[in-house]
Amino acid sequence: MHPRNRNLERYQIPALVTCLPELGAYVQPSKTGEDTIDFSSPNAVKLLNRALILNDYGLQAWNFPDANLCPPVPGRADYLHHMADLLRENQFGNIPRGPELHVLDVGVGATAIYPIVGIVEYGWSFVGCDIAKESLESVRTIVEANASLQGLLKVREQTDPSCILRGVISESDRFTFTMCNPPFHASAEEAAQGTMRKTKNLSGGRASNPMLNFSGVHEELIYDGGEMRFIQTLIRESQNYATNVFWFTTMVSKQSHLKVLYATLKTVRPDEIRTIPMGTGNKSTRILAWTFVPKEDRKQWRC
Repeated sequence: MHPRNRNLERYQIPALVTCLPELGAYVQPSKTGEDTIDFSSPNAVKLLNRALILNDYGLQAWNFPDANLCPPVPGRADYLHHMADLLRENQFGNIPRGPELHVLDVGVGATAIYPIVGIVEYGWSFVGCDIAKESLESVRTIVEANASLQGLLKVREQTDPSCILRGVISESDRFTFTMCNPPFHASAEEAAQGTMRKTKNLSGGRASNPMLNFSGVHEELIYDGGEMRFIQTLIRESQNYATNVFWFTTMVSKQSHLKVLYATLKTVRPDEIRTIPMGTGNKSTRILAWTFVPKEDRKQWRC
């Protein structure tokens, strides 16, 4: 994980249980005798991540519908830390901090995990957009319950399912970067197969109903054409907002997708492309970033 990640060390289970007592019912000894939880249990995973947000990030309340994806907080935090490192290259080696730096979270979901981490760690301002009204309402509830988020996180609805940025970014917007964790799967069948594999890996093959072990509404999991087509659409739309955004970025779950995505990027002719490796445990992923801003003009984006 990134060296600034708050969860570099083992989870402090006693402190997390003190912060969120409900978690205690799911604590069990590991093979080495240390406290852990059953990571194939959706309730245990949700409570663990709720405890991390409350204990490590200082929120008063953080909850969301069980039907929505539960984000692994440490892995999500790494995205923000790597972006801070990318931005410091344009800030004389200093990480830019404060609400003057505006970020667009594409597909903010019901948890607002990226804005929460970005606000707590760096004080940045966020706009979270999503196609699901229920997710946006969940984000509003989280903001209302936490004074530290108020004024720093706003939401916008994407009303056109065929668009990603169009209809969300206005002519007057200036976002230092956009970020996105796109839907992985092209169909419900593909999502079910992926969930089955993930559940078997975590439970040692004991889980009987994989769809109960990993939640996620349709918009979070599935996009016609899958991750590849989603990111290609994002790339093509990004050229229309070349002066509104410094860095466009997205997660890319599959290394094999990069070759096609690089080819798509060449068609819109960005000034620079970056691929930033990330990984938590045995899972490797990466951030794909591109900008249309020439290096001589980047001083205009200094906070």
